[in-house]
Amino acid sequence: MPAYQKACQHKVLQLEPSAFAELAGYERPDSRKRLAATTKSGRASANREEKSVETAATAISKSFPGPLVLPHDDLNYEPNWPPQSLRSWLHEKERNKPTSKRKTLYVAGVPQITPVMAFMDEWTRPKIEPAPGKDKDESSEIEDLMSPDTENFVNYFGAFYHGMPVKQFPRQLKWVRWKGEGKASSKASSIPKYVGLGVGDKTTRIRARPSPDGLFKGQLNLDDILDAAIDMLPDDAYSIILIVDHDIHEGEEDDFCCGRAYGGSRICVVQTARYHPILDKREKIDLGHMWPASHCKDYIDGLCAVEDVEPEPATKVQIQASQSGPIRAAISAASDIPAPSTTEDMRALWFARLARTAVHELGHCMGMDHCVYYACNMQGTAGMAEDGRQPPYLCPVCLGKISYAVACELQHGNEEDRKKYVRDRYVAIVEFCERWKMNSLFAGYRAWALERLQEIN
Repeated sequence: MPAYQKACQHKVLQLEPSAFAELAGYERPDSRKRLAATTKSGRASANREEKSVETAATAISKSFPGPLVLPHDDLNYEPNWPPQSLRSWLHEKERNKPTSKRKTLYVAGVPQITPVMAFMDEWTRPKIEPAPGKDKDESSEIEDLMSPDTENFVNYFGAFYHGMPVKQFPRQLKWVRWKGEGKASSKASSIPKYVGLGVGDKTTRIRARPSPDGLFKGQLNLDDILDAAIDMLPDDAYSIILIVDHDIHEGEEDDFCCGRAYGGSRICVVQTARYHPILDKREKIDLGHMWPASHCKDYIDGLCAVEDVEPEPATKVQIQASQSGPIRAAISAASDIPAPSTTEDMRALWFARLARTAVHELGHCMGMDHCVYYACNMQGTAGMAEDGRQPPYLCPVCLGKISYAVACELQHGNEEDRKKYVRDRYVAIVEFCERWKMNSLFAGYRAWALERLQEIN
């Protein structure tokens, strides 16, 4: 089982970008620009004094910290990624507005492996050696975990995108043999060039290849799977997400891709394979510092030290801001959850990771770009370790987009309706997380959302 490192108290929180951010070339939009980004006009009130704006920014950082920007993070590689404000999102030409006729989010569950394609079952299993001190039988318990149920995704999407109907796609997807392709043998080189993804009486050709890093025996082409998604998009769908248990890639030069959305086409795909908990040690994931504890200053200082960035002592402001607020509440709640030790714990851990990524990809279908204003579910990610450090919530800018799309465009409400929608959405998230409070991410998210409700009420 994945192991926690030595317990950390997380006494001081990193609520601003790390000391490495400047070295990476990332310059965060200032507090007035962040405030302006939440308005339809794209402007902050000219009458609001700078001191007032800064005071509000400091207060809100206890709920919505800045992006961490650590070595090998997405913003390390793309520090000048253009920000997308509420105003720019509203005027995005390719944005799909939800309508009464096209408002449903569909979730297509993992395709069934038909008997003739039984060899594809082996492709879903990571090829790793048992952990030191454990035999194969002990490791096989976690290796043989079944991926999360589709119903769990349906329920989570219903809370996260509160107000939009969410349904399971009514047809069973199946992996079938593509025309002329024979059965694979045990040799990697014998992997069929193509497999078929069947939906009803239609089959789409999917390219297959060995996984370049050798972690999975077979890997599937993401673009081909998205072609299938376009063909199966229901008439009343706002968007559809396909969940696949196989490793996927986007192109010949790509090692793997965890998920991708073609927002203008209203389709997205997420794979489960790379999120398997058995890979945590290989990916150097510190379970004790996944979100929300990823904002622990000692932890951040340690990660920055690999780039010879000297840690700075905690300031009085940092220490004071670390004492209370939604992030502190989230850390306290998550810290009370024991390290995952049972099969049920591991499936919950697996689902929590996938749920965060899946709503991110659906966010692209809503027209949202990667967020650079705050630590946010819509941040870009450059790897599995960064993925685990990012939050499940939407920042004020991105929440403004979703609340406007649902409350104003879909439900034809006004500004007061939009504010009520934000409160109702937090209530829905709390209710969902209550059923998953044995998982640290959902326990933390529940505590965070409860604190936010108190603040906005």
